[in-house]
Amino acid sequence: MTPETDLAKLLAGMRPGLSPGRYVFTSVPGPVPAGLAPIVTVAEDEGLTLVLRQEEADAACLPYDYVAARITLRVHSALAAVGLTAAVSRVLAEAGLSCNVVAGFHHDHLFVPHEAADRAVALLTALAEGAP
Repeated sequence: MTPETDLAKLLAGMRPGLSPGRYVFTSVPGPVPAGLAPIVTVAEDEGLTLVLRQEEADAACLPYDYVAARITLRVHSALAAVGLTAAVSRVLAEAGLSCNVVAGFHHDHLFVPHEAADRAVALLTALAEGAP
Protein backbone atom coordinates (compact mmCIF):
# COMPACT_ATOMS: atom_id res chain seq x y z
CA MET A 1 0.00 0.00 0.00
CA THR A 2 1.43 3.36 -1.05
CA PRO A 3 1.33 6.05 1.64
CA GLU A 4 -0.95 8.98 0.85
CA THR A 5 0.31 12.59 0.65
CA ASP A 6 -2.74 14.41 -0.74
CA LEU A 7 -4.43 16.25 2.16
CA ALA A 8 -7.97 15.98 0.77
CA LYS A 9 -7.57 12.21 0.35
CA LEU A 10 -6.01 11.89 3.80
CA LEU A 11 -8.90 13.73 5.44
CA ALA A 12 -11.59 11.89 3.49
CA GLY A 13 -10.03 8.50 4.21
CA MET A 14 -8.86 8.89 7.79
CA ARG A 15 -11.64 6.70 9.35
CA PRO A 16 -10.86 7.46 13.01
CA GLY A 17 -10.96 4.33 15.16
CA LEU A 18 -11.12 4.32 18.95
CA SER A 19 -8.95 1.73 20.67
CA PRO A 20 -10.26 0.15 23.87
CA GLY A 21 -8.70 1.10 27.17
CA ARG A 22 -7.13 4.05 28.92
CA TYR A 23 -3.61 5.23 28.15
CA VAL A 24 -1.18 7.32 30.18
CA PHE A 25 2.11 9.12 29.62
CA THR A 26 4.87 8.61 32.16
CA SER A 27 8.65 8.88 32.29
CA VAL A 28 11.37 6.59 33.62
CA PRO A 29 15.07 7.44 34.08
CA GLY A 30 16.41 4.34 32.33
CA PRO A 31 15.20 1.56 30.04
CA VAL A 32 11.64 0.24 29.96
CA PRO A 33 11.03 -1.57 33.24
CA ALA A 34 10.57 -5.34 32.99
CA GLY A 35 7.01 -6.46 32.49
CA LEU A 36 5.81 -3.29 30.74
CA ALA A 37 4.73 -3.15 27.11
CA PRO A 38 4.53 0.52 26.09
CA ILE A 39 2.91 1.29 22.77
CA VAL A 40 5.12 4.37 22.35
CA THR A 41 8.54 5.31 23.71
CA VAL A 42 10.31 8.61 23.25
CA ALA A 43 13.88 9.18 24.40
CA GLU A 44 14.29 12.65 25.90
CA ASP A 45 17.15 14.27 27.77
CA GLU A 46 15.10 14.06 30.98
CA GLY A 47 14.24 10.37 30.66
CA LEU A 48 12.33 7.81 28.60
CA THR A 49 8.69 8.71 27.99
CA LEU A 50 6.37 5.73 27.93
CA VAL A 51 2.81 5.64 26.66
CA LEU A 52 1.12 2.59 28.08
CA ARG A 53 -2.16 1.27 29.37
CA GLN A 54 -3.22 2.82 32.64
CA GLU A 55 -3.44 -0.54 34.40
CA GLU A 56 0.22 -1.27 33.54
CA ALA A 57 1.34 2.08 34.96
CA ASP A 58 -0.74 1.49 38.09
CA ALA A 59 0.70 -2.01 38.59
CA ALA A 60 4.24 -0.62 38.25
CA CYS A 61 3.44 2.36 40.54
CA LEU A 62 4.42 4.81 37.79
CA PRO A 63 3.12 8.38 38.11
CA TYR A 64 0.96 10.10 35.48
CA ASP A 65 -1.47 12.98 35.35
CA TYR A 66 -3.18 12.58 31.98
CA VAL A 67 -5.53 9.70 31.13
CA ALA A 68 -6.14 9.45 27.41
CA ALA A 69 -8.07 7.58 24.79
CA ARG A 70 -6.24 6.43 21.67
CA ILE A 71 -7.71 7.22 18.27
CA THR A 72 -6.03 5.78 15.19
CA LEU A 73 -6.48 7.52 11.85
CA ARG A 74 -6.78 4.48 9.62
CA VAL A 75 -5.46 6.04 6.47
CA HIS A 76 -1.91 5.16 5.42
CA SER A 77 -0.44 8.63 5.72
CA ALA A 78 3.00 9.38 4.32
CA LEU A 79 5.43 10.69 6.88
CA ALA A 80 6.15 13.58 4.48
CA ALA A 81 2.45 14.49 4.11
CA VAL A 82 1.64 18.11 4.94
CA GLY A 83 -1.41 19.37 6.81
CA LEU A 84 -3.08 16.31 8.35
CA THR A 85 -1.88 16.96 11.89
CA ALA A 86 -2.75 20.66 11.57
CA ALA A 87 -6.28 19.96 10.30
CA VAL A 88 -7.01 17.37 12.96
CA SER A 89 -5.56 19.36 15.83
CA ARG A 90 -7.38 22.51 14.69
CA VAL A 91 -10.78 20.79 14.84
CA LEU A 92 -10.05 19.34 18.27
CA ALA A 93 -8.57 22.59 19.60
CA GLU A 94 -11.63 24.54 18.46
CA ALA A 95 -13.69 22.12 20.56
CA GLY A 96 -11.40 22.68 23.56
CA LEU A 97 -9.85 19.21 23.42
CA SER A 98 -6.16 18.53 23.91
CA CYS A 99 -4.52 16.20 21.43
CA ASN A 100 -1.13 14.50 21.54
CA VAL A 101 -0.17 13.08 18.14
CA VAL A 102 2.20 10.20 17.53
CA ALA A 103 3.07 9.34 13.95
CA GLY A 104 3.69 5.69 13.26
CA PHE A 105 5.04 4.31 10.00
CA HIS A 106 1.54 3.52 8.71
CA HIS A 107 -0.87 5.64 10.74
CA ASP A 108 -1.21 8.65 13.01
CA HIS A 109 -2.39 8.02 16.57
CA LEU A 110 -4.13 10.69 18.61
CA PHE A 111 -4.29 10.72 22.38
CA VAL A 112 -7.21 12.80 23.62
CA PRO A 113 -8.78 13.15 27.08
CA HIS A 114 -10.41 9.80 27.83
CA GLU A 115 -13.69 11.35 28.91
CA ALA A 116 -13.97 13.15 25.55
CA ALA A 117 -13.14 10.18 23.32
CA ASP A 118 -16.56 9.78 21.71
CA ARG A 119 -16.81 13.52 21.09
CA ALA A 120 -13.36 13.57 19.49
CA VAL A 121 -14.23 10.65 17.20
CA ALA A 122 -17.46 12.40 16.18
CA LEU A 123 -15.57 15.62 15.38
CA LEU A 124 -12.97 13.74 13.32
CA THR A 125 -15.64 11.76 11.49
CA ALA A 126 -17.42 15.00 10.62
CA LEU A 127 -14.12 16.44 9.37
CA ALA A 128 -13.62 13.38 7.15
CA GLU A 129 -17.17 13.54 5.81
CA GLY A 130 -16.77 17.22 4.99
CA ALA A 131 -13.44 16.81 3.21
CA PRO A 132 -13.44 18.10 -0.37
